[in-house]
Amino acid sequence: MTSAVESLVKSPARRAIPAEARESRWALPDGHLLRRIDWQGGGRGSILFMPGRGDAYEKWLETLDGWHCEGWNVTSADWRGQAGSGRLGRDAATGHVPDFALWVKDYAALYADWAASTPGPHIAIAHSMGGQIVLRAVAEGVVRPDALVLSAPMLGIHPTWIPAGVLHRVARGIVRLGDPRRPAWKGGEKPGAQPKARSLLLTHDESRYDDEDWWRRKRPVIGMGAASWGWIERALASIRSLERRGVLEAVEVPVLLLGTSIDGLVSWRAIRRAAGRLPHGELVAFGSECRHEILREVDPVRTRALDAIRDFLDRHAPARG
Repeated sequence: MTSAVESLVKSPARRAIPAEARESRWALPDGHLLRRIDWQGGGRGSILFMPGRGDAYEKWLETLDGWHCEGWNVTSADWRGQAGSGRLGRDAATGHVPDFALWVKDYAALYADWAASTPGPHIAIAHSMGGQIVLRAVAEGVVRPDALVLSAPMLGIHPTWIPAGVLHRVARGIVRLGDPRRPAWKGGEKPGAQPKARSLLLTHDESRYDDEDWWRRKRPVIGMGAASWGWIERALASIRSLERRGVLEAVEVPVLLLGTSIDGLVSWRAIRRAAGRLPHGELVAFGSECRHEILREVDPVRTRALDAIRDFLDRHAPARG
C-alpha cells in the first residue's frame, strides 16, 4: 500500500511540469531572457507569483497548479540572475545583483506585459526576497495590482536585534574590502547553515523539502548557493528604502502578509511592523508550527495559509462578472 508521504512525493504537480503549464523564455527590454511558466484558461482572474532568493519556480509547482485548478491564470518567473534566468556573479553558484533597483525594473516590465495579456483581477503574490521587491515596486508606483499577497517577505534580515542601518554600514565596509561578487558564506540560505540544517529553516515537511533537491538534480541549472556580499549590501539598502517614513503608508493596494514568529531567515518583527504601517494591510501570523516557506509547509499550516489567501482575494479582488 502506498503511504501518504509516498503519495505526496509522486504528485505530478510537485515533481513534473503539469500538462496545462507552458515553459518559455521572455525577453526583458534590454534583451535579457527570463525563464517563465504559464497556466492559461482560468476565468477567476490572474496571479503573478515571484519566488525568493535562490529559488526556482519548480519549488512552487504544487501551489501554482493548485491556484490554476481553482480557476486562476497563473504565471511565475525566475528573477534575472537566478535559476534559469542566467547569472550576474562571477560563478554559477553565488547569487549576486548590482542593485535591487534592477529587479524592481525587471518586475515592472514583466508585470506590464503580463497584465496586458491576461484577464483581471490581477493579483501579485511573492515570497521572501521576491516579496520585498514586489512590495517596493508597488510602493514606488511602478505596478498597481488589484491585491498583493506576501509570504514571509524579506523586510528585515538576521540578526534582527541589530537595526538595518547598522547592518548596512557594516556590509558597505565589507564590500569595499574586495569583489562585491564574492560569496558571503559557504552553503545555501544562511551563514553557517549546513545542508541538513537548511531544512530546519525552511519547512517541517520533509517530503516537500526533498522536492527541491529532486529538481536540482534533474535540472542542475536552477541550483544556487550563498549570496554575494554585494547582494547583502544592496538587500539592506532596499530594506531601508521601505523603512523610510511615509513609503508604506502611501500604499493604497490591499496587502496580505503571512509570517512566522520563528522565521530564521527574515525578520518577523519587520513583517509585523509593515502590516501596521500599510493602510490596507492584513497579517496572518504563525508560530512554532511554521518555518520560512509557509506555502511548502505541512498540510495543516499550508491549508490555513491558502484559505487565508483565498478569503482575502474573495474580499478584495472578487471575480469579475
